Amino acid sequence: MSHLSRSNGRPEPEVIVNFADGFAYSKGKMEEAFRSGLMDKPSVRPTKETSHAKREDVELLVQEFEISRTQAEKVLIENNGDVSKALEQLIAV
Repeated sequence: MSHLSRSNGRPEPEVIVNFADGFAYSKGKMEEAFRSGLMDKPSVRPTKETSHAKREDVELLVQEFEISRTQAEKVLIENNGDVSKALEQLIAV
C-alpha cells in the first residue's frame, strides 16, 4: 500500500525515464536493484596483465580464420598468448 497516492487513493503511475543511451528504465525496478545490493558489488574488469592477447596476434587470427575479434582474443587468452597453440586449436576445431 506504499504505492498509494495520499491525495486521491489511486496508485502512483509507474515512472519510466528515457535516457540518452536509448534505454528506458522503470523507477520501481531500478529502486529494487539498488535495494538488493546489486549495485554495491564492484565491477570486474580484465586488466592488461590478465589479457595475453596482442593486437597483431588477434588481427592474424581474425584475417586468417575469418572469426570475430572476441573469438580470437578468447582463443589467445585460453592459450596464454601463444599464437602457435591458438592456431593449432583453431585448426583442430
